[in-house]
Order: sequence, then C-alpha cells, then structure tokens
Amino acid sequence: MFIGARFLIGFGLTFAQTGAAMLVTELSYPSYRAPLTSLYNSLWYSGAIVAAWSTFGSFKLNSSWSWRTPSVLQGIPSVLQLSLLWFGPESPRWLISRGRDAQALHVLAYYHADGDKQDPLVQYEYEEIKAAIDLDKAIAASVGWMSLIKTPGNRKRLTIIVALAWFSQWSGNGLVSYYLNEVFKTIGITSSTTQLLINGVLQIWNLAWAITAASLVERVGRRVLFLCSCTGMLLFFTLQTICSARYAVSGNPSAAHAVIAFIFLFYASYDIAFTPLIVSYTLEILPYPLRAKGYTLFSFFLSLALIFNQYVNPVALRKIGWKYYVSPFLSMQRRNKFLSFPNIDRLLLLAYLRVVLLLHLHNRNKGPQSGGDCRVV
Repeated sequence: MFIGARFLIGFGLTFAQTGAAMLVTELSYPSYRAPLTSLYNSLWYSGAIVAAWSTFGSFKLNSSWSWRTPSVLQGIPSVLQLSLLWFGPESPRWLISRGRDAQALHVLAYYHADGDKQDPLVQYEYEEIKAAIDLDKAIAASVGWMSLIKTPGNRKRLTIIVALAWFSQWSGNGLVSYYLNEVFKTIGITSSTTQLLINGVLQIWNLAWAITAASLVERVGRRVLFLCSCTGMLLFFTLQTICSARYAVSGNPSAAHAVIAFIFLFYASYDIAFTPLIVSYTLEILPYPLRAKGYTLFSFFLSLALIFNQYVNPVALRKIGWKYYVSPFLSMQRRNKFLSFPNIDRLLLLAYLRVVLLLHLHNRNKGPQSGGDCRVV
C-alpha cells in the first residue's frame, strides 16, 4: 500500500507541477515574474528540510513510527494544498480562451493593480492576452507537437529543454540527492546519526543558495548564472572524486572530510542556476502556443533521467564505488560544450581522466596491506 501511494503521489505530482509553474508565471507582476518563477522551484528545498529533519528526529524510534512520522508530516502540505486549491485564482489566459473575459480582467486587476481594472498595465495585459489567444485560434490547426521541430528556432528551444531536463538530474547531483548514504559509505561514514545530520544541514544550505540565486536572476542574467554554476560544479565534483579516490586508496579521514566539504560546494554551484532556472528558463524561451507542450516534454525527459538515477546509481556505487563519479563528469563535459566551453572542457576532461587513471594504477600496484586496507606511504 505504501509503494502504491508513492506511485500515485508521483503520478499526480506531474500534473501539479505543470499547472503550478505556468500559473505562477502568469499571475506574477511583470517586474517580479522571473524571480518568482525561479523561487517556485527553489522552494523545493523547504520540503526537503522538513523531510530531512523529521527523519533525523524519528529514526531512533523503536517502532514503525520511525518511518511513518516523516511520511505523515510530508502529507500535511498535500492536504493543505487540496483544501486551499479551490480558493486560488484561475489562469487569466484560460478564462479569456473560454469567453470569461470579465473574470480574467478581475484576476489581472487584483494581482497587478490592487483591483483597479482601468489601470494601464492591466488593460495592456488584458488586450495582449486577447490578441495572443485570437492569433492562437487562427493558427491552432497548424500548431501541434510537430511544431516543436518544424523551425530552426523551435528545434533549438527543444534542444535546450531536453538538455536542461537531463543535465539537471545527471550532473552528479543525483548521487547525493537520492543515495547520499551510499556516497557516505564509500568514505567510511556509516553512522546513521551522522549521515542524517549532514543531510539536514545540506538542505538548509541548498535553500539559502537557491533563494539567493532566484533573487539575482534579473541582475546577473541567466547565462552568467548557468556558466558560473557549470564551472563550479565541474571543479568541485572533480575535487570530490579525487578525494574519494584518495580515501579508497589510503583510508585517510581528512580525504573523507574533504569529500563532505566539496559536496556542499558542489551543491552551492548547482543551486545558483539549475535549481531556480530550469523551470523559469524553460517557460521563458517557449512561445505561448507551445508552452504547455514544451513543459510537458521537459517533465518527460526529467522523469527519464530520474528513472536512471533511481535504478542505476545504487548498483553502480556498490559495484565500483568512486569510479562511478566519472560518468556524471562526462555528462558535465557535454553540458559545458553545449554552453560554449569547447576548448577548456577538453583540457579539463583529459586532466580529470589522467588523475583517475593514476589513482587507479597506484591502488592496483600497491595492493592490499594487512587488515585488507590499501595504504600509501
């Protein structure tokens, strides 16, 4: 029953995410639209904080409530959402498309002009939406799923959407997000208390960075945030891999501590772009007639990446340990090429693989010493 409930939650979440993201974009005041849409996805970590710390507080209970407590607490927001959803506003675009112009004007005035329906901004938005919907109706017969690949511009949009969906889950973050305990085991941290404590602190750290980045979207720009994020992720994931390898070779506790530090720094880099921007950027680059279809494809490819993470990562970590970190690195290398790092990413890749090869050969040649440990002098 519990597994079945998890399936239903995941099934329903897809519909909620698709509708919520677009509704936030439509209702946000124009000058705050980008930060608020970016904040929408960033607040994912607020739920992660509740999950992490409720698990930390209940895992020592000697009953089934050790896992029931976090599940119940995570169910409360769903009940609140279902109860309050009926009082939320409808999309102005949807209302106008159904001929309910007066209601659409009321929603726009309420959220953008303190109820003043004659406000110039409200009137401009209202007429703009009407014109866009009239245009959509005129070309509706020619706008379908194939429209996403008909023109060079739409093909580029589709490429960006697929890349964002895949890279947001397959850049090394999936290892920590879903199998942090397995990562800890590779560096000798087996205490459940320590594992859960680090996870709880990490979620607070992530929320702080994601919210900060969401507030800087308009000031700094999307591309700069993406480039800084990818560069930082590449650097810190490389250092995390090297330190993990050093621990596997020498068993040095300092290397294990360094891995933890680089996990935090890696996530700070991830959170400055991929947490706040993957939703807002996807919606921004799509024209309105293709917005729902494009975001649906984004969610589909995101789910494919998640399926891979769920079933492949734990097996690979148990079988080959830190060496599995090379695969997300290759994904990051492809992403950097996509973001116009064609020369430097090749040099970084060669340097990274050289370090991995040297550590592997050193471990192989040195061989195990007494007690089954692999030590270096």
